[in-house]
Amino acid sequence: MAERHEVVFVDGVRTPFGRAGEKGMYWNTRADDLVVKAMVGLLERNPNAPKDRIDDVAIAATTQQGDQGLTLGRTAALLAGLPKSVPGFAIDRMCAGAMTSVTTLAGGIAFGAYDLVIAGGVEHMGRHPMGFGADPNPRFLAEKLVGEDALNMGSTAERIHDRFPQFTKERSDRFAMRSQQKAAAAYENGKIQPDLIPVAIRSEAGWGLATRDEALRPETTMEGLAGLKTPFRPHGRVTAGNSSGLNDGATVSLLSSEATAKELDLTAKMKLVSFAFAGVEPEIMGIGPVPSTEKALKKAGLRIDDIGLFELNEAFAVQVLSLLDHFGIDDEDPRVNQWGGAIAIGHPLASSGVRLMIQLAAQFAERPDVRYGLTAMCVGLGQGGSVIWENPYFDGTKK
Repeated sequence: MAERHEVVFVDGVRTPFGRAGEKGMYWNTRADDLVVKAMVGLLERNPNAPKDRIDDVAIAATTQQGDQGLTLGRTAALLAGLPKSVPGFAIDRMCAGAMTSVTTLAGGIAFGAYDLVIAGGVEHMGRHPMGFGADPNPRFLAEKLVGEDALNMGSTAERIHDRFPQFTKERSDRFAMRSQQKAAAAYENGKIQPDLIPVAIRSEAGWGLATRDEALRPETTMEGLAGLKTPFRPHGRVTAGNSSGLNDGATVSLLSSEATAKELDLTAKMKLVSFAFAGVEPEIMGIGPVPSTEKALKKAGLRIDDIGLFELNEAFAVQVLSLLDHFGIDDEDPRVNQWGGAIAIGHPLASSGVRLMIQLAAQFAERPDVRYGLTAMCVGLGQGGSVIWENPYFDGTKK
């Protein structure tokens, strides 16, 4: 019987997230170059991690075509200067791509197949809009396997509002405004910048350097949000202001077994406790993190009250509210997304899972009073993903 090995999160970095489209800062940047830049930055930050000791590379993308195709993990490994002996592969679980890269390789470490790995994700939604070129099977609608709007994420968010009237537009807007305010404060206090890898960019104005997320709107007000159009239905409740935008960006992380981290003198920022994925009705995909979190808590032998920090992906404000409401957590609970979330920072689909982990790891270092943290997100086609982490700096004191 194979022995279980403890899995640790050594480090994670990301590119600044850009706005998708011709006016976005990455319009002239290849998707694979974004993730390669992040990988090079990760390896430079961790000189104790020998390149030839990396056992595998998993890079996720939702739309695997063009410069996001061709087995990204392998091509990115080669382009980042890893030895040709290092294999790699690509993953697709839509928004939870990078999260699945982490959990898949973590399972390999726990089993003993890997010692040291790189896991991440990239999405260039400007070059590769979600679902572009996809050909959904006609049986989905012909046999009523899913509702007509199941493939439209905004429409699924509207359906959560329909099903749970307590999630008003005002609550969503307030949560969105707070996300913008918290992200702005985090930038002002230098919380986000240490884990960003600058990227050289090119536009009509010439060469530049991307050093911060492009979509931040710190000036957001409730009045401004109230006046926005509802693009997914007339008189709806989901707007561009209380949703994440369309973004480009990449994330990568370095994971290892606890024993290998000690051997190589690598500092563990977090320890993996448990993870779970779950399926829900595709028409209300945003509630996916509720059952996945329940599963992850059960596997860990923990209760929601044991979680001291939450990093929840803000695909839509209403989607986060559904999880908070289910577990009896206040909309303004200071444990939740304390540095803002995807509504402010951006959500380049398959890369976002590792962004959550990067922010949680940085918060753990500041909070020795917190033992456990949760990263969770909803996933297109009716899924949710949750990962529970333990703080290696936990000292048992109460704040």
